[in-house]
Amino acid sequence: MSTLRRFEYLVAVVDEGSFTRAAERLHVTQPALSHQIRALEHDAGGALLERLPRAVRLTAMGRAMLPHARAALADAERAVCAARQAAGLEAAELRVATVYSVSLGVLPPVLREWSRRHPGVAITLFEHRHTGELREAMLAGQADLAVGPRPDGWEGPVRTLGEEDFVVVLAANDPAAQGKSVRLADLADRGWVHYAPENGLAEVLDQACAAAGFTPRAAIRAAQTAAVPLLAAAGLGPALVPSNVLPDDFAGAVRLPDPPVRRELTAYTRGTPDPVAEAFGELLAARAFQEF
Repeated sequence: MSTLRRFEYLVAVVDEGSFTRAAERLHVTQPALSHQIRALEHDAGGALLERLPRAVRLTAMGRAMLPHARAALADAERAVCAARQAAGLEAAELRVATVYSVSLGVLPPVLREWSRRHPGVAITLFEHRHTGELREAMLAGQADLAVGPRPDGWEGPVRTLGEEDFVVVLAANDPAAQGKSVRLADLADRGWVHYAPENGLAEVLDQACAAAGFTPRAAIRAAQTAAVPLLAAAGLGPALVPSNVLPDDFAGAVRLPDPPVRRELTAYTRGTPDPVAEAFGELLAARAFQEF
């Protein structure tokens, strides 16, 4: 039995939470599944799973192995897909992972242009709440290419795409919306339309306000990035949002923050990108911050 198959068994047990359900999913007997997990543990040199009365839990060794097992399975699947593409058996596929705000702002025009140029390439988009979650998904082999803020300590290729600008959104009749810009410090005593803690933009707002000398007080928190500017325009408080997520007909007041708030965006892969991912990266670098 190959190591790859044993990786598949380990992932199934973790995902299903039990040997019984994993065996059903894999269409093997439970004793056969248990035998292969023990063989993998023997190869690893220690226990990967802790067998509890009603559950299965990863050990420290198991937690270390799991992302590599997922990545190996994803790489194997892509290898088969690439071979079939070369043989003309199926159309190409591109898997892109990103964070929510990028899928709302930067990516739509790029994806539209990509579809126009390469109609035979299907795209699967995976969205994540914050940079750390996106980084872990890429380490696990979820996608061919990630688009988001620069990941800490990334060992694979990273390409800078540019900087996205943030703007302050206010209700149209808000007194702070009189000029073209607004000092963040002048909004220190206001209740903000904030992001849920698990949304990566919460950190962007907190850091921008800290640089202006205060901690933002949340009047309301929203998990969905798209809801934040709408709530701000409705008068629930100021919000800080990427300018590219706002439609042309947005009803709220949009002002430049003083000092400016910007965030670097990158495209990155785990290893050398295949030709499809490389072509998408080239288009991103050329057009991500341009109008089509």
